[in-house]
Amino acid sequence: MSPSKYIFLLCLLLVPLLGQAQKRPAPTLAKGQPIELLPGTRELIGGTFNGVEIRKLLGNVSMRQGTTLLYADSMYQYIGRNAIEAFSNVRIVQNDTITITGDRGTYDGDTRKARMVGNVTLRDPRMTLTTQVLDYDLTTSLAYYSTGGHLQDPENTLDSQLGYYNTVSKVFSFKRNVKLVTPENTIDTDTLQYNTISKIAYFYGPTRIKGKQGNLYAENGNYNTATKISNFARNAKIETPNYLLGGDKLYYDEARQYGLATGHVSMTSKKDNLEIRGDVGRYWRGQGRAKVYGSRAVMRNISDKDTLYLAADTLVSLEGRPPLNKAGVIYAYRKVQIFRADLQGRADSLTYDRQDSIIYLSHDPVLWNLSNQLTADSMEIRQRRGKIDQMRLYGHAFSIGEDTLKNYNQVKGRNMVAYFGEKAIKKIDVLGNAESLYYALEGDTAVSGINKSLSATMALRFAESKLQTISFLTNPEARFIPPSELKAEDSRLKDFRWRPTDRPTRRQVLGKHFAAPAKPRKKPTPKKKAASARKTPAKKPVTKPSKK
Repeated sequence: MSPSKYIFLLCLLLVPLLGQAQKRPAPTLAKGQPIELLPGTRELIGGTFNGVEIRKLLGNVSMRQGTTLLYADSMYQYIGRNAIEAFSNVRIVQNDTITITGDRGTYDGDTRKARMVGNVTLRDPRMTLTTQVLDYDLTTSLAYYSTGGHLQDPENTLDSQLGYYNTVSKVFSFKRNVKLVTPENTIDTDTLQYNTISKIAYFYGPTRIKGKQGNLYAENGNYNTATKISNFARNAKIETPNYLLGGDKLYYDEARQYGLATGHVSMTSKKDNLEIRGDVGRYWRGQGRAKVYGSRAVMRNISDKDTLYLAADTLVSLEGRPPLNKAGVIYAYRKVQIFRADLQGRADSLTYDRQDSIIYLSHDPVLWNLSNQLTADSMEIRQRRGKIDQMRLYGHAFSIGEDTLKNYNQVKGRNMVAYFGEKAIKKIDVLGNAESLYYALEGDTAVSGINKSLSATMALRFAESKLQTISFLTNPEARFIPPSELKAEDSRLKDFRWRPTDRPTRRQVLGKHFAAPAKPRKKPTPKKKAASARKTPAKKPVTKPSKK
C-alpha cells in the first residue's frame, strides 16, 4: 500500500468518529496511556463487528504503550476502549528485558493486563517459562499461570500446576505437583518459592529431595541450588544407605557432605532395630560418622523381645565401610548407663561393635544381673542371638551376689569369665589369684557358716542363681568358718564395694527421649448435688387390720 493510500484510508476511518464526537458528550479520560500504532502495518480495516467498533490491523502489526511493545501478525484495536486483541506470532516486550510470546493474546491498556494463550513463552535474561495460558499484570510485574508450566534456567528445571512470577524481584511461587530438577537432585513438593537471582528454593509443605548422595525430607525450609546447602525445619530427615537422621531443624551441605540436626534428633539404622536420640546430631557422610549429644543421648536396640537402652553424654556411630556396608560401631562416652530387663550397668566409656555384638566397657565399669554385681578395670559383654552369652572381666575382677538373707557372696580374681544361661549366670571361671567367700544357709533362713577359698584358678557353677559347686583347679586352699567364730573382717574380701545406689533404673536411662507419652488427664466427675437439708418425712407403713 502506497503512503498516499494509507493516509486516505486513515481519513475515511476518522470522519465518522469525528461526527459521533459532536453528537455525544466528551468521553471519560482513559486510565492508562493510549496504545499507539507504530508504522509498518500493511493494512487497516475499520468497522463494526458484532456491535463493537474495531479496526483490524493486518500484517506486521506493532504497537506501543510507554516502554511496552506489542507485535503480531494481526490485531483488533477496540475503538471504545484502550484495548487490543492479537493473533499469530504474538509478542510483548517490556523494558527490553521481559519478552512474552504466544499464539494469541489480549491487552488492556487501562489496567495494563495481558493474557497470552497457546504455546506461551516468557523470557528474561535469567530463565524461560513455557505454559499454555499466561496472565501478566504489567503494573505489578506479576505473571500467573494455572494450566501447568515449565521453567528452565541455565542449571535447573521446574514444573508445577500453578505459578506466579514477579518480573522485578525475579521470584517464582509454585503450587501443586511442584518438581525442581537440579544437576544433583530432584525435589518434589506442593508449595515452593524460587528466587532466580539467588537460586534459592523455599519450601512450605512436605518436601522430598532425592539425590546421588542420599535423600532429604522436610516440611519447611530452603535449598540453595547453587551452593547445595539445605536449611530444613519441621520433621527434617537425611536418608543414607544405612541411616535415617532427623530433627526439628536440619542443615546439610552437599559439597562438604556434612549435616547438622537440632531438636528431637533421631538416628535410625535401616539394617537393624537400632535408634539413637538426642538434642543435637552431626553427620559426616564421607566418613560414615554421626555424633549425637545433648540432654543425655540414648540408644535403643531392639532384639527379639529384649530391648537394650544405652545413655551417655555423647554417642558416636561409625557406619560399616563399603562395599559390604556391614553393621558398624557405636561409641559412648562420659557417664554411660545401660538398661535391659536382665542387665544394668554403668561406665565412663563404652564401645558397641554391632558386627560381632560385643560391648566393651572401660573406666570404672560395673554391671548388674539380677542380684549379682560385677566390676573390673574393663569388661566385655558378648551376645548371641540377641541374648547375653558371656561377660569377660579384665583386671581386678570382682563379683558380688546378694542372698535371701542380705548376705554378700563374693568372688574375685585377676580376670573372670561369666557364662549365662537363659537370663542368669550359670558359671564363672576365675583366672588368676582366685578368691571366694560364700555363706552357707540352713533352709534360706539361717547362716550356718562361711566358706572361704583361695586358688590360682576357680570354677563356680550356679542353678537358679544359687551356687551349686566350686571347683579348685590349681593349689586350692579352703576353710569353713562357723557362726561362733565369724568376725567382721571375715565377711568381706579385700576391695569389696557394694554399689546398689549406682544401679541405673529404666526411667533414668531412657530420660526424656524415650519417655512414655503423658496420659491425658481424666475430667473430674461432677459431684452429685447435696441432698436437701430438709428431709421429706418418711411415710408410715399402712397397717392392714387383721381378720378375726
